[in-house]
Amino acid sequence: MGRYTGPKAKISRRFGVALFGPNKALERKNYPPGMHGPQGSRRKQSDYAIALAEKQKLRFMYGLMERQFRRYFENALRRRGVTGETLLQMLETRLDNVVYRLGFANSRSAARQIVSHGHVLVNNRKVNVSSYNLRAGDVVTIKEKPASRRLVTRNLELTQIQPIPDWLVVDKDQFQGKVMRVPSREEIAPIVNEQLVVELYSR
Repeated sequence: MGRYTGPKAKISRRFGVALFGPNKALERKNYPPGMHGPQGSRRKQSDYAIALAEKQKLRFMYGLMERQFRRYFENALRRRGVTGETLLQMLETRLDNVVYRLGFANSRSAARQIVSHGHVLVNNRKVNVSSYNLRAGDVVTIKEKPASRRLVTRNLELTQIQPIPDWLVVDKDQFQGKVMRVPSREEIAPIVNEQLVVELYSR
């Protein structure tokens, strides 16, 4: 599955949000990139442009390409409940995101690499698919290999001030975390208006 490999600071500055984790460039230059960035945008954005920006922020934040993101939306549309909230829940319970939320990685891209390199077990079974969706009760464990544990130990030191969401529990000594329940919208605290994303795809 493809992934975005371009400049991350530029994308974060375009949207004015640290989409890929703490970003010093965004702190220094809190305006869009390009020669006209410091002057601010003079053109009023259309409703479509605003909705598109919301979708792009969500897509870049979770590291998805357009085709994969659209599939998530179509699956959310078929499920019962509020489509926007369901979409957020599906994205938030991806294995790579849960590894990141547990503090086993200091970014989603690093979490994706940890998963794809086979360092992670789900319910004691090896899973190397980043998009694997977890359910309530699933247990995520770092493999008992010295290389795996050393890697995650370094990341735990980097992420020790990062709060663990209430819908997850982590045992850092055992290199293990558990999904207690599917998170609510309030627990996810999205940086986007997901309803605009739903309206964009419903046009």
